[in-house]
Amino acid sequence: MSKGPVIFDLDDAPRDDAADVVTAPAVPDEPGGPQGQAVQMAARLAVRRPSRLLRWAFGLAGAALGAVISVAAWDFVLGLLARAPVLGWIVSAILAALLLVLLVIALRELAALGRLGRIDGLRQAGAMARADADLDGARRVVDRLVAFYAGRDDVSWGRNRLRERAADQFDADALLNLAEAELLAPLDAAAQREVEAAARRVATVTALVPLALADVMAALTSSLSMIRRIAEIYGGRSGLVGSWRLTRAVFAHLVATGAVAVGDDLLEPVLGGTVLARLSRRFGEGLVNGALTARVGVAAMEVCRPLPFSETRQPRARSIVRRALTGLFARE
Repeated sequence: MSKGPVIFDLDDAPRDDAADVVTAPAVPDEPGGPQGQAVQMAARLAVRRPSRLLRWAFGLAGAALGAVISVAAWDFVLGLLARAPVLGWIVSAILAALLLVLLVIALRELAALGRLGRIDGLRQAGAMARADADLDGARRVVDRLVAFYAGRDDVSWGRNRLRERAADQFDADALLNLAEAELLAPLDAAAQREVEAAARRVATVTALVPLALADVMAALTSSLSMIRRIAEIYGGRSGLVGSWRLTRAVFAHLVATGAVAVGDDLLEPVLGGTVLARLSRRFGEGLVNGALTARVGVAAMEVCRPLPFSETRQPRARSIVRRALTGLFARE
């Protein structure tokens, strides 16, 4: 047994390149890699519908609460008029103004739903005219589209160009493609910028904020805001009810098609397989959530656009992800 320090000469020992901590691969936190859990959970929350019994319970509770509030307000105003007429009339005027504001809000919501219905009708008519090669139907769609954007100054140049050149088109596809190029192209570009901004925001919050459910809330709120902005860009002007309806439609489409279930394939063109494999779990999850948010944005563009995309103008989630997330990490 040695009674002093033992010295090992490492220069003579065989080197093992696999033990180099610099080039060693990162240890995965969980098998399977990042899957974009925040966006998937936000999608499930958005499309989840309560049971019919629960909807009846909420409806009856709302009706009972409204009745109680109305009767209490009525008794309060009558009692106040009896005790202090001047103060009673002031409170009555305040309540009347409140009812008027609520009525205006309800009318705005109905108008927003009606405008979304016009967009749905335009999109269906455009798809039918293109599928049937119906030139007369395409001309009617273009006329309705021009009327729909009659009050928009940001597309006035394209609207005038479309009016000038529409008569020279003798094919339904050519006429609808002209409407896309002259009238909808700047709106498509603005909508894609909104999608890129939302993808960057979700990726950043997921990667940098370690709080529980913070990434889910960021994905849900960013998606709601993004869908609302895309609807406004295309002329939807959706209110609260309309925005939620659009969100449910977008997420339901994504969940039904399975497009919200994967995200690594979107990151390969941006980062490359080697960089993606070396990212930490948190940053990888953030990038996948950002990529899935881009898919949500593309679906929102398809739902909110008054004409269906032609093959040449169909937005690609990969190109949007590349523009939104390139630069966060350098390619190796």
